[in-house]
Amino acid sequence: MVSQAIHLVLLNPVCLGLILVGVIIGIIFGSIPGLSSSMALILFLPMSFGMEPMNGIALLVGLYLGGISGGLISAILLKIPGTASSIATVFDGGPMAEKGEAGRALGVGILTSFVGGLISIFALMFISPYLAKVTLAFTSAEYFSIAVFALTIISSLSGDSLIKGILAGLFGISLSLVGIAPVDGAIRFTFGKSQLYGGFTTVVLLIGLYAVTDIIRTGFERRHIINSQTKYTYNLKGYGIGPKEYLAHWRNIIQSALIGLGIGILPGIGGSTSSLLAYTAAKSTSKYPEKFGTGIVDGLIASETANNALIGGSLIPLITMGIPGNVATAIFLGGLTIHGISPGPLVFTKSGQYIYGIFIALLVANVFMLICERAGLRMFVKLLDIPKYFLLPVVMVCCVVGAYCANFSIFDVWCVAVFGLIGLGFKYLKVPSTPMIIGFILGPMTEENFRQALMQTGGSPSIFFTRPISLIFLLIAAASVAMTIRKQVKAVRSK
Repeated sequence: MVSQAIHLVLLNPVCLGLILVGVIIGIIFGSIPGLSSSMALILFLPMSFGMEPMNGIALLVGLYLGGISGGLISAILLKIPGTASSIATVFDGGPMAEKGEAGRALGVGILTSFVGGLISIFALMFISPYLAKVTLAFTSAEYFSIAVFALTIISSLSGDSLIKGILAGLFGISLSLVGIAPVDGAIRFTFGKSQLYGGFTTVVLLIGLYAVTDIIRTGFERRHIINSQTKYTYNLKGYGIGPKEYLAHWRNIIQSALIGLGIGILPGIGGSTSSLLAYTAAKSTSKYPEKFGTGIVDGLIASETANNALIGGSLIPLITMGIPGNVATAIFLGGLTIHGISPGPLVFTKSGQYIYGIFIALLVANVFMLICERAGLRMFVKLLDIPKYFLLPVVMVCCVVGAYCANFSIFDVWCVAVFGLIGLGFKYLKVPSTPMIIGFILGPMTEENFRQALMQTGGSPSIFFTRPISLIFLLIAAASVAMTIRKQVKAVRSK
């Protein structure tokens, strides 16, 4: 089967060409705020129907991998996450660009994306059947406890004020409650607006809080706009980091890759959670946590490793159990089904040559991503040379288009404007916006699994403490919060 897969991919120029085209288009979609790998897959899925099965799947593989990795470009250059999974890349990638290290930040990000993707692909190839079996033991109780554990990130990213961070997180959770309830179908907090039945879109929230807020703030700083003619230069050899320096971060790389793999295997949690968890873990275990957010490669390595490690992780339950872990893999599942491939326990027996072909296509796409993004590095950094009075209106137009494309609704454009003003208020009051985003992303998962678990026990919360895996995650969450409070108390006493 492996030899057949090699013949279908490596010895097929058409297949290799489609992977390259898919990676390039995916990078473009990932780098433009408001667009995503999911949108690229949706747009190009119909084109794959008439192709040979392996050719059509290879195109989708290239789009998926390119779209995931492309988000780092706008996250670093414009401080706007191109995709939800690039949120944590903004924290240190943006400050590095502002300090004149845009080339180095992009180089490290691209190299780290390649390494994270490589680790996840090998994990997918060699240990997917064993890792997939673990998730079979998970119920709603375990997923709720994992969500609670993930929400403890709020305490770690609250800055100097834990109260402000928690309030921002609760505000994000309250925003996630808008729309139709996941279990009983009740309509909540829509104020009679049918456009809110589906709730707020994550893309809309991200564009508003990151892009529009920064554009408005820069607009108030007129002197900054007028004098923004500084030419950004960089002297970049290779990928901006030597082998010895990069290998010095091996613990961070392995830790972040394992987090990305683990989050990818668990359906429904998403790439944004994996990158934020990895960033927080790197900050917590660092000898200099106070430097995170000021522009250091540690945070960039953590975010991008976990971000791309999610690729292989999310395909593990898809291939072995037929369970898509996110929107992109759900679309990918549709592409496999149309070409006669039915993921599940027997997929290696029935369609082994295509599954091994997917593994090889992922490796090829990962190499193409490394080459294409590095080759376009100079062009990417040139974006910083554009005067802001030219660049900002273009970015704003991209934001409006991206918001409209989310649901093809003008209502979402107005929502972006509102979230931009909310973000501006947060900046003025010195309230961190990251906890709000975390609360918004994890809110639906937390609520749905909490209610489903209570329905299984007739309303008794004992299920969360009697199931060992659930109890372990809750204890880790409690310990995480306790350690954060202890650190902040010590900081206050030292002052």
